[in-house]
Amino acid sequence: MTQPYSVEDLQYLMSQLRDPESGCPWDLKQTFATIVPSTIEEAYEVAEAIEREDFTHLREELGDLLFQVIFYAQLGREQGHFDFSGIVDTLVRKLVRRHPHVFPSGDLYGDNRSVDIDEEQIKANWEATKAAERESKGERGTLGGVASGLPALTRAAKLQKRAAQVGFDWPAVDGVLEKVAEELQELREAITSGDTAHAREELGDLLFSCVNVARHLSVDPETALRQCNRKFERRFGEVESALRLRNQQPSDVSLEELDRLWEAAKSSEES
Repeated sequence: MTQPYSVEDLQYLMSQLRDPESGCPWDLKQTFATIVPSTIEEAYEVAEAIEREDFTHLREELGDLLFQVIFYAQLGREQGHFDFSGIVDTLVRKLVRRHPHVFPSGDLYGDNRSVDIDEEQIKANWEATKAAERESKGERGTLGGVASGLPALTRAAKLQKRAAQVGFDWPAVDGVLEKVAEELQELREAITSGDTAHAREELGDLLFSCVNVARHLSVDPETALRQCNRKFERRFGEVESALRLRNQQPSDVSLEELDRLWEAAKSSEES
């Protein structure tokens, strides 16, 4: 085939994988619930490729993520819930509704003339539209509709952002940093008391406050932690490389020696 494959070809491929008589046994076993872990994994792999600016790999990872949507669409069609065209229709209608400054007629192909509006008003309109949508779904209250299945750091940031929109927020990052110091002291006291349950609670409070710092700095906490993880992996790899030159492993040397090698790796990286 000389022409590039299309979304329609991908949908046909998916239908063949799910064919009861000739399909793939693994694909035929899957349900909405069983492919959720793969969906989450693929989304993170997309994020990692973007952070690495690996655009060749990103194209492949975006395809893997698109396949998850196609898989859900096939399951939805088989069970009579929805199909791919329904997913696209719902998405387009929602985006037109949320961009009245671009589609003032409320119709994608209507008589649309861009409205002169600043970014702050765009954000305000977006949040107001989303709030109305949540209300129509029965998701009441300021914090309604923040998915419980989100990674904890991401969910904490979203909860804090919602609360800030109604005025429940620190006026500046200095107050948040003071709160971090307060929570750290409370964690120390809980650890000293030997109360594990209390220490766990205080640790959660500390992490929540750290997410608040990230929000005030306009930093995504998940991205910051992923970057930190990669930095740790990179530096620890340098420690292991240095030890391999001596025919040693980390378990063969003292903590003091590991710390010395770590600082050497850190200094080398920073220079």
